[in-house]
Amino acid sequence: MLRFLVRRALGAIVILVLISAVTYFLFFALPADPALLSCGKNCGPQEVALIHHNLGLDQPIPVQYWHYMVGLFVGRDMPIGHCDAPCFGFSFANQQPVWDIIKDRYPDTLTLAIMGAAIFLTIGVGLGLISAAKQGKLFDKIASGVSLTGQSVQIYFIGPLAIYVLADQLGWLDHGHDVDWAHNPVGSITGMLLPALVMSVIFWSNYSRQTRSLMVEQLSEEHVRTARAKGMSSRYVFFRYALRGAMGPIVTIFGIDLGSVFGGAIITETTFGLHGIGQLAVQAVLQTDLPLEMGVMLFGATAIVIFNVLIDASYAFIDPRVRLA
Repeated sequence: MLRFLVRRALGAIVILVLISAVTYFLFFALPADPALLSCGKNCGPQEVALIHHNLGLDQPIPVQYWHYMVGLFVGRDMPIGHCDAPCFGFSFANQQPVWDIIKDRYPDTLTLAIMGAAIFLTIGVGLGLISAAKQGKLFDKIASGVSLTGQSVQIYFIGPLAIYVLADQLGWLDHGHDVDWAHNPVGSITGMLLPALVMSVIFWSNYSRQTRSLMVEQLSEEHVRTARAKGMSSRYVFFRYALRGAMGPIVTIFGIDLGSVFGGAIITETTFGLHGIGQLAVQAVLQTDLPLEMGVMLFGATAIVIFNVLIDASYAFIDPRVRLA
């Protein structure tokens, strides 16, 4: 197991290095001049040349990238000031360290992603299991119809509707607000519950259908029929044999969906007025703030890669054959 995790961790490091290299080239080596983007339209040649020097843009691209990567681990002295590790540079818009801006924003996105994932896995997998156990019956048909409807709706439609019904009219949930785990942990959970529920709708609908399909397939497998023939109870066979066989593909699908979870967070944060990484990414694009764009992209890529390593570990725990791959 340890050897498997080491291989996955090394592979994750290689992936992150490749992502950082490609991202840096796209942002700083393409025709758009970062110095002009930083200075604005009214900059003269002398100002542009000075910004080139201050940003290190007068050096070869490999040297620029090397300094950038060193700054991520040990910090970096820049003409605008010292940038502590992890140094993603300074924002063009407000001259603040990019990492300080990300630190203020990521708690919202991380909380939204974790709560949303917990909700859609619980509801989706639960409905799928019950539908598989009652396949062909009324509950199965209703659950399939609800899941199909859930996959058809969009966050920007169901979000305002949920705010109006669940928050304004019924008063069951908060409208949604930024988290403050240090001073108000309970309020952080209640304030993020409605956004997490809205974001999870399209996901749990898919997991309900996928889980049902996988469980129905597993229940028809030969080893499951053999377990039943030996006199084992239906409940034991359902959870011990069929569910374990279906969990592997579900975990794999979850790993693939991680990127979609962060993508859904962008729309959800905009709908509920949350100040997270998603809204920060939109702001960076609108302001053409290249250091902030790159910092957000690398932060998101790192989070997704780390979660995928954890999912690989879970997959290896569920199916020991994976460790030998």
